[in-house]
Formats: sequence, C-alpha cells, structure tokens
Amino acid sequence: MVFKRLRLLSANIQAGSSTRRYSDYATRSWSHVTPLGNKRGALDAIAELAGRHDIVGLQEADPGSFRSGFTNQTHYLANRAGFAFWTHQPNRSVGGVASSANGLMSQMEPVEVFDHPLPGRVRGRGVLVGRFGHGDEGLLVAVAHLSLGAQSRLAQLSFIAEVLSDAPNAVLMGDFNCLAQQPEMQVLYKHTRLQPPDCDVHTFPAWNPQRAIDHVLTTDSIHSTTRAAVPAAASDHLALSVELDVPEAALRR
Repeated sequence: MVFKRLRLLSANIQAGSSTRRYSDYATRSWSHVTPLGNKRGALDAIAELAGRHDIVGLQEADPGSFRSGFTNQTHYLANRAGFAFWTHQPNRSVGGVASSANGLMSQMEPVEVFDHPLPGRVRGRGVLVGRFGHGDEGLLVAVAHLSLGAQSRLAQLSFIAEVLSDAPNAVLMGDFNCLAQQPEMQVLYKHTRLQPPDCDVHTFPAWNPQRAIDHVLTTDSIHSTTRAAVPAAASDHLALSVELDVPEAALRR
C-alpha cells in the first residue's frame, strides 16, 4: 500500500486569550469577554505554528463576536498561515458578547463538509467533519470539543461513533476533556475503527501539563509517526502536532 505523510495540528486556542496560571481564570476573566489584550499577537503566533501543517483543527476559535473585535479567528488564521481552504462551525454564544467555534483549515480542498450539533445537558457543542477524497475510502477528518461532564461526553461520543462508524480512513481530533482510557471513550473504540493513542501526550494545563485530554485518534489504516505537544501562544492548552501516514487511496479525487 502507498502512503502519503500529512502533518496535522489540533489546537484549543482559547479565542486568543492568555492563561499562564490557574489564578488567571479569575484575574484575567475579562479577556474572555472583551477584545482587550494582545489577542492579535497570539493569533499571529498560532498562525506561524499552524502554517507548518497540512490540516489544522481548532477549538474555541471565536467566529466574530465582541470579544474578538468581530474577527472570525478561523478565517484570520487561514489567511495568515496561507491555508487554501477553511471552514468553521459556530456552536456557542454567550449573550452576544463571546462566541465559540470549531474550525478546520487545510491545504487540500475537502470534497464535502458536514456540521453536526452534539447532544448534551447544555447545548453548544458540535463536531465538524471534512471529507478528503471520493468514495467510501475517502479520508474523514473530524474536529470536536466535548463537554466537561462524563454523561454528556458519553452521549456526544456515541453520536460521533455513529457518524464515523463506516469510515475505514478517519481522524478524530480535538479537546475531549478526558483521558483516552476513560470509560466513555470505549464507545468509539467499539463502534468505529478508531484506536486509542499509542502514548499519552500531556497538554493541560499548558504551564504545567499533567493531563492528556487533547487527542488525535486515527483508524487502524493510518499510522502515526510522531506526536508532540507545542504551545498555542498563551492558551491554557498545548496544541497537539502529529505526523500521519495516510493511504493515498483515501485522498484520491
């Protein structure tokens, strides 16, 4: 089988805000609802990192609310990093002041894009799916940001498992808010061809990473060669950068 190597990045960018210690959640809470602070500088740093990859999945990218200065951050990053294609999925709005979205940026044109809201006790989560390559063998790349509660995550992962159940070539990446080995994750491994990662990469909190809660999961047809946590400017999550060998047939147009 012939493979093509792709570099993927999953990054919770915290809407360009800066969090360097737990106390910042209280003392810098204003940065989550106002455009103040060096958010443009943070986005430029994230764009420089993103530009070294072929496909990027974003979480907590502001789609253009007050706190981002009405800047669609996925669009801004795609332009700064030189991505030919981008799309986003707005999924949460707080009083019209702050909004959040999943984003997908790629150097390759997706054949299709799907936007699914996710179930949960509190509305406002979603999974964004791009298909690269035609036919049943086409590569699916899904970006998600899951809930904090285990029961909501189970419902969300069950939904994602249905979306990806028939995909022989798939990647699911994002902020899962849980470890890859937690019980609710088993629904993915049981009902899809997605596999647990072969090693844990700690991504949270960024200033002292102790938990592996950001993941890039792949089906057994795709081989991971490297995984590394890298700073996403001053976000409270480190980004996860991976190199994958993907069957060329999955990318055939």
